[in-house]
Amino acid sequence: MAAGRSGREPPDALQNRFHAERAKKERRWQLLFTQYTVNPVRPIHMVARKPMSWHENIQEPINDEFLNLLHRAAEVPREKYSEPQTESQEIGWHTTPLVPFDRTDIRFYFPRQKTEITIHGYPAPRGDKSKD
Repeated sequence: MAAGRSGREPPDALQNRFHAERAKKERRWQLLFTQYTVNPVRPIHMVARKPMSWHENIQEPINDEFLNLLHRAAEVPREKYSEPQTESQEIGWHTTPLVPFDRTDIRFYFPRQKTEITIHGYPAPRGDKSKD
């Protein structure tokens, strides 16, 4: 009795209906993109041209708008925005000192007068004391 039948069962009609409905929903949300452009906000890593090839040395007109977008993408966030956009950018965003710095006031400005390199002319190994 079982010798005439193969090991596989015919597909279930309910399972087929589930697969068909799933494929129909997936096709509804699929988009076909036919035009591809470079993202103007993301920086581009250019590959250097070959200087001796004639077909790459042909001068092409440059689109000014696209060139401006590339320059804008290469800017640092401080040049792009007037205020920090994230919490991490707040650290170091304002670099102008709140109080003017006076280098003649020795209470707050005391640079090293002598170091190992100025005494001997070569750096001393760590742990060795310099001889004064």
